[in-house]
Amino acid sequence: MTTSSSRRNVFDGNSILDAIQAVVFDLDGTLIDSVPDLATAVGRALKDHGLAAPPEAQVRDWVGNGSRKLLERALTDALEEKPGSELLDSVHQRFLYHYGQAPAVATRLYPGVKEGLEALKARGLHLALVTNKPEAFIAPLLEHFGLASFFGLWLGGDSLSRKKPDPLPLLHAAKHFGVDAETCLMVGDSRHDIEAGQAAGFRTLAVSYGYNHGEPIAHSQPDLVVESLRQIF
Repeated sequence: MTTSSSRRNVFDGNSILDAIQAVVFDLDGTLIDSVPDLATAVGRALKDHGLAAPPEAQVRDWVGNGSRKLLERALTDALEEKPGSELLDSVHQRFLYHYGQAPAVATRLYPGVKEGLEALKARGLHLALVTNKPEAFIAPLLEHFGLASFFGLWLGGDSLSRKKPDPLPLLHAAKHFGVDAETCLMVGDSRHDIEAGQAAGFRTLAVSYGYNHGEPIAHSQPDLVVESLRQIF
């Protein structure tokens, strides 16, 4: 079996797309910088319960495992202990409300994203979006940034029974497009994306920006790391 480290020596920005039929993208930290709006919603949810809002920089390190985990981390920080399930449920619901009211006020596309998607689409590749963000927020964000037409499938953290780093959503995407896992590429910014891709048998590409809990993404041994999606076409 080919190891990830040896495969990284083979692929470069041109050849990693060789034999690829489908590309699966993460959303937050990969295509969009959503932390400013996420931090605002987290702060408002905590304030609704008499707690102080965390700084945006702290929220940036908490993003990546879905909204409930994000609020669990925020509450643990605010309370200096793990929250009870009832409080977590309540604060999470307030977060969903606040974020749903304004998911794209300060959120921005990363440079090179639209050009990268256009180039991949022009190659005739299937494109999918697999995020741990609740599914209800995906369409509004994609439509806001004019990205919805690029994707033949999108899945949120609550779309299936398991989410990243479990490989299930990626394997679901491959099956949806009728392609083999080894002809698919996972593109993300965090160890959860790379772990999911490796477990699914996908090739993996990481962006060097984004959110990875303060750790260098190279530690997860993706096949390739790029600074911009412009580098993959």
